[in-house]
Order: sequence, then C-alpha cells, then structure tokens
Amino acid sequence: MQHRPKQNDEIRTTCPYCGVGCGVLARKKTDNSIVVRGDPEHPANFGRLCSKGSALGETTGYEGRLLTPSIYGERTDWDTALDLVASKFSEAIAEYGPESVAIYAAGQILTEDYYVANKWMKGFVGASNIDTNSRLCMASSVAGHRRAFGTDTVPGIYEDLEKADLITLVGSNLAWCHPVLYQRIAAAKQARPEMKVVLIDPRRTMTADICDLYLPIEPNGDVALFNGLLDHLSLHDGLNADYIEQHTSGFSDALTSAIDGSSPSKVAELTGLTQSELATFYDLFLTTEKAVTIYSQGVNQSCVGTDKVNSIINCHLATGRIGREGMGPFSVTGQPNAMGGREVGGLANLLASHMELEREDHRALVSEFWSAPNLTKKPGLKAVDLFKAVREGNIKALWIMSTNPVVSMPEADKVAEAIQACPFVVVSEVQAKTDTSQYGHVLLPAADWGEKDGTVTNSERRISRQRPFREPMGESKPDWWHICEVARRMGFADAFQYETTAEIFAEYAALSAYGNAGDRDFDIGALAGIEKPAYDALEPFQWPRKVGAEPSQTRFFANGGFYTADRKGRFVAVHSEAPSDRTDARPMLLNTGRLRDQWHTMTRTGKSPRLAQHIAEPFVEINPKDALVLGIREAELVSVRSDHGDVLLRALITHRVKKGQVFAPFHWNDQYASNARVDTLVRAVTDPFSGQPASKSTAVSVHFARMQQFAFAIVREKPDHIDAEYWALARVPDGWQVELAFETMKPDLAHFAHNLFGLTQSADWLEYEDAKSGQHRHACFQKGQLVGILFVGTRPVAASRSWAAGLLSTCFDEAKKRHLVIAGRAGQDQPDPGAIVCSCFSVGFNQIQSAVVKGCSSVKAIGDCLNAGTNCGSCKSEIQQAIDQTTREAAE
Repeated sequence: MQHRPKQNDEIRTTCPYCGVGCGVLARKKTDNSIVVRGDPEHPANFGRLCSKGSALGETTGYEGRLLTPSIYGERTDWDTALDLVASKFSEAIAEYGPESVAIYAAGQILTEDYYVANKWMKGFVGASNIDTNSRLCMASSVAGHRRAFGTDTVPGIYEDLEKADLITLVGSNLAWCHPVLYQRIAAAKQARPEMKVVLIDPRRTMTADICDLYLPIEPNGDVALFNGLLDHLSLHDGLNADYIEQHTSGFSDALTSAIDGSSPSKVAELTGLTQSELATFYDLFLTTEKAVTIYSQGVNQSCVGTDKVNSIINCHLATGRIGREGMGPFSVTGQPNAMGGREVGGLANLLASHMELEREDHRALVSEFWSAPNLTKKPGLKAVDLFKAVREGNIKALWIMSTNPVVSMPEADKVAEAIQACPFVVVSEVQAKTDTSQYGHVLLPAADWGEKDGTVTNSERRISRQRPFREPMGESKPDWWHICEVARRMGFADAFQYETTAEIFAEYAALSAYGNAGDRDFDIGALAGIEKPAYDALEPFQWPRKVGAEPSQTRFFANGGFYTADRKGRFVAVHSEAPSDRTDARPMLLNTGRLRDQWHTMTRTGKSPRLAQHIAEPFVEINPKDALVLGIREAELVSVRSDHGDVLLRALITHRVKKGQVFAPFHWNDQYASNARVDTLVRAVTDPFSGQPASKSTAVSVHFARMQQFAFAIVREKPDHIDAEYWALARVPDGWQVELAFETMKPDLAHFAHNLFGLTQSADWLEYEDAKSGQHRHACFQKGQLVGILFVGTRPVAASRSWAAGLLSTCFDEAKKRHLVIAGRAGQDQPDPGAIVCSCFSVGFNQIQSAVVKGCSSVKAIGDCLNAGTNCGSCKSEIQQAIDQTTREAAE
C-alpha cells in the first residue's frame, strides 16, 4: 500500500511520545486548532493511538510557548543570541580545552537534530561531552546489546509479539507506558487464547490484567531469576546445543555463574517468589519455543541493569530463540527517538552510525567522512557524571536541549544547584517556563511537534517521518538549525552548510554505508543522496536498508552473524546477588515510574485538560499494612524522604505495592505542584557499565504530614502564586483545578480566595461557613460566569472534581444555580460522572457503575454503551475493576 505523505488534507506524521512510534494523521482546521487520529496505514499502530496520542491536538497551542530568543531574561534577536553562544563556547574551549563544554540533549529531538549536534561536538569541538536523557531510559539495554551482540541491535520486530506463544514482560507496565503494543498483544491473545503472558514486576500494574501468571519479584531480583532459568534449562534438556556451539561463545562461564547461587531456595530468597511460582514460570519457558521477553525500565533503571539485560539475553541465546518469528529478547524504548539518538551516536560513549568510539578504525572512518581531523578520541561524561562535573566547576558552558534535567535527573536538587552555578547555560526549549529554563542565560525558542521536519526511529528499528503541518510559532527554529548556526560562527561553516533536513538525512545515510562491508548492523546506504521530494515522501521502513536491497521486515541473529570480532554472540557471566539500599532510617524502597495519561515532566501533556482528568495530582502508593503502622489514611498527605530530598504527596493506599515498597510517578514539577519533584529523592548511583541511574529502588522513609486545613478549588485563570504548604495544579476545560492543604488554619479565607481567583475587578460573591464542622465555601461570579470556587474543610475535600470542573462552562444567570454550586452538589440535570476512568471519552466511574447496574457485565458491553475503552484501550483494566467492584458491592 502506498503510504502517501498527505491523506486528503491530513498530514502523515509520527507521535512525539513513547518509542512505539505510532503513525498520526494531523489536520489543521480553519480556526488553527489541530485534529489528530491514528494512521491506519502505519505498520507500528495500524490506526491505534493511546490516550496521550489522541489528545495531541490539545497540546499544540500558543499557551506557554517560548517565542523569541532571550539573553539574561531580556528579549533579543537571533543573531545577537547566537553570536553570544558561539563566543562563550569558543572562549571556554580556548581557555579550558574542549572538554570544558557539553551538550545535554533528549530522546525527543529528531535524528537530524541529533546528528548535527553529535557531529559538531565530537567532530569539530573535539570532545565527547554530549549525552542525553536517553541515558536515564535505555542505556543499560545499549550496554547489554553491545556486550552480547557486539552492537546495539534490537533483534526482533513488533510482529513477534503477536506470533509468540509465550510473552514474558519484565519490568514493563506495557498497558500504561506502551498502550498500543499492549493492545496488539491483547488482540493476539483474544484471537489465540492459548497464548500465555507472564508479568514480572515488584508492583502489580494494570498490565497484570492480561497475564496468566504474575510474579511479584523483589527489586533487583531479575538476575537471580534468569540465572535460575538458565540453570533450569541446562538441567531439563532445554538448551539448543547446536546454536550454542555454532553461533556463541562464553556459555560455560555464564552457566557456571548462573549455577552459583541458583538453588531453588536461594533463587526464592533473592527474588521473593515461592518455589512453586518459580517452577511454573521456568516450565512455561522451557516448554514454549516461540517465546518473547519484553523488558523496559524495571530492568534498565538499576545499578545492575546491564547484568539484568544480559541475564535475559543469555536465556535466549542458550535456547536459540532469537531472530526467528515470535522469538527473542525485546527492549521497548520509552522515548520517541531514543533509538535514533543511539544510531547517530548521541550518547557520550558512542560514535555515529553504530560505530564504536573505542575503535581506532571506526574513528578514522568518521573523521575521514566528516573531514574532521579534530575528532574526539575517548568517551565523554555520561549524564550523572556530566552534571557532577558541572557542579564541580569543570564545565564552563552547557547547552541543554529539549529536556528538563532539574526534574528528571537523580538528586535533582543538586542538578539544579549545578546548573545555577554554571558560568554559561544555553537552553533550547519549546516552553518559556520550565524548572530548567529558569537557569538559562540564553533561551533559544525551538520548533515543536507539528512544526519540525525530520525522522525518528521506534523500538523495532522502524524509521518514520515527522512532518510539519503548520509554520513554527513566533521566531522558533528547529534544533538542528540552532546547532548549525553556532557551528558556522565558530569557524566550521563548511561542514554545516545544510539548508534542509533532507540534506542532513542523506549525509547520515551515506555515513552508515561508508566503509561498511557488512561488519556493521546499521546500514541505510540505499538512501544516501536522497533528495528532498523523495525524503518528503519517505515511507516508514525498518533498517537495515542497504544499497540494492528492497525495504523489508528484518530480524537479526537467527543464524548467528553477530557483530563481535569472531561474529559469535557472547554469553555474559552475571551474578545473582544485588545490593539493597534499605537502612533502619530509610526502611522502604521507592519505585518511580510513569502514569497512563502523563509523560516525562508534563511540559506537553500538562496542557491537556483531557489528560489531567484521570489523575490530577502527585501521589504515592502505600501498602495498607504499612499505612496502618504509619497511621496514614487514604487521601492524607505524606512526606516521602530520602538522604537527598523530600517531597509532599497524596497517599493512595493500595495492594498494588508490596509491604515495604512505595511507588510514585516522576512527572510533577514546580510548575504544577508545591513539592513533588520525585527525582530529588533518587540517589545518583549508576550501573557501572551503562551509567544509567537506579531510579527504581531508592531507600526512603514515609511520614504523616499533619495539615490543619484542606481545600479544593476550580479557577478560570491560572494562579500566579499560591500561598499554601501543599498545592497541585491541573488543567480542566476553561480553567484550572487546584488541590490545597495548610499546616495552620487560614485566618482570612475570603482574602485567600480573592488572591487565588486572580480578581482585578468587582464580582459577585457567595459564601458558606459551618464553624462546627470547619467547612467553608467561597464562590465568585462575573457576568454570569463562575470565576472560581473554593471548598475548605478539616479533612480532604470530597466534592466531585469532574462536576466542579464543568461549572466553568455553565451559565449562572439564575441565583438558584449559584446556590447549588455553593451547596457543593450537582443539580438533577447534571449527574456526577465520578472519577474519570476513560480519558478519551471522559467517562467516569459513576457512569460505568450505573451501566453495570443496568446489565452491562463486560468491558465490551461498557464500550458499546458508553464508548469507554473503545479508542486507545488503556483504561480497559480499570473498567474491569469497576465492573468487579460494582458486582461485589451488589452481592454484599
């Protein structure tokens, strides 16, 4: 099927969120609003989109955009800003050497952006200090792949997830973090109920809904689990001796290491699983040839992340279950172009086109191709070490591009201090105000999704186009242009004369084939010299795409052909024991992660009212037994503390986390909450091979946070300043939702409400006070519209958030309607939908419950009745839970 760049008036592009790489059809309406839908012809998603992708149209407006360059907070023109950047970087290099400057980029920038940034820093500045937030995401997978395969190759393709008879999910909440892949598996399992799915995760996530077996493993117990599996395979005739002999090396040492500490009792002790659970999983893997092991951040974000990756790969090498249909280890990436960044050498220890920085012959090839005699010769600073060097004063000029390290880096407060102290900081950013941009001496407005032109690579090695469907806002420019303009001003004009991204991509494709006689996996030489019309029409394709070869789906390593010196895959001996950070003072382990409807640090998703409906404030999940001991009740506030920081979060008491463990999402930041930057807690300990931080097992303590008053507000205008010890903001249609709490009673709530609502002129007020119960309500109206309403009590306020948010679109000309608002309840013509379960169609728990009472007893029936779950499907697990709860309550 011809995949045209335009479909009627829709532009074919690619989603800017996770690494699934979904195709999107985007259309700009006459009012300049954007409508999106899934691209039914894109082979990654075939028309599906998750809740975040479906809401992209809500995130593309002018709100909060950085539109002009600025220097020290003052607006300036591009030439002045770029001249200053070039001079400051040149001065630092001249006085302190090339290693005194650095770039910290992101898996959100496009491959062409990455390519020129990497070329400039490694080829012409002559240092390798370019790293990226992909270091926080997939670096352990990169290191594990390179140790086993000789290069960073993902062996399989998405089709394998549908063809497998056994899928093992390790440290992956696929239902929420990669929902489209989850739905592809769910559809395959529905078509073939005999397919088995296993979930291995310390936390019982929504992904467990699809699973035949759930294994609640202890944090960092994965190496012990898979070492035990390798031992089990060897004892029960589960090895593929021919594959091991012909295509691998190092098996004996890996097996010896696995056997050491792999007795059933020892594995049970290290994993926290019963011997029965272990035997069930081991026998499933032993007896099921078509097996895929999907892993993600629960594996990667660990001080032993690379060893975890290799323990998984070892089992697939030992059985020869790799590179064949429905078989193989499969790393799913968390960012839209982490793979593209890896391909161009966007990490501090890599070279472009999967060439190795450590190899002199590879350095010579790149130096010759780029005409860059000053090419770097050694790895640079990985993310954690990079910001440590900034803090110690060794980095004199730092360029942060499309990322928010003050929120996302471990020990984030120290990162903020480091950036603040750096002599010169450039921030290329879409948003004017982020936790990081406040420390930038120069701010450069970057083009956003829908304005950018380039390519991204997804988790199955598929390269797709991101196409613009409108002009860049204000004076914003693409990131590659920022880099090229600075490079030209530093004297490197001849190497950075690009006028279009097509030229950059063509050069990049040519480099991938340069001197490549089949000894490097990454080769898209067929596209070398591609011209703009062909580039504009480029269809999604999987690499490799060699000269003379037709596009095709390609798997690796079924018949060996690894990229090691002897062309054999390497077993890696890994050890089962893993350190624990728990102490008497910090007896609990914090697991951090993502939510269904938010992404990274909310600079994009935080703009969407739809995405804020599901979970609107920062929280921490606590096991009921721990909550009982700590004296914490549902919805109370708690302080979570580590040796590096503390945060204030809402308590969510649930059996999803085991006793002694807590979970908190890392999305919230100082733009949306008073004190919820969860990565301030995370210790900056890293995997020794990958440099990836261990974000899943930080030792913490949890404490009840005593508050005298709680409040909830709906306001039309975003508050500039909130005078409260705890607050959290969330977008709602036509305004904002605010959760509040106070350590002491507010003496003048009317004055507080006036400031919160941002009133600048006279208005009509209604107030209610019950001194005995401590309840107060303040509502303000202007010209028949609600300006704001504030509910206050001595316990967390129970008013329906979805009902209250709808008040901003209600006409209040009648006094009766105003009094219903102050009474805190909906009228008969406004039934309360309850807490939102389905963000795509704004369907609440109460609506689902009502439908169940009327006879809808399945997820499909709910979908037919309410549409809930029929778009992205991310909420199906929660719909089933609502059905189960309603049925249980009816039976009681």
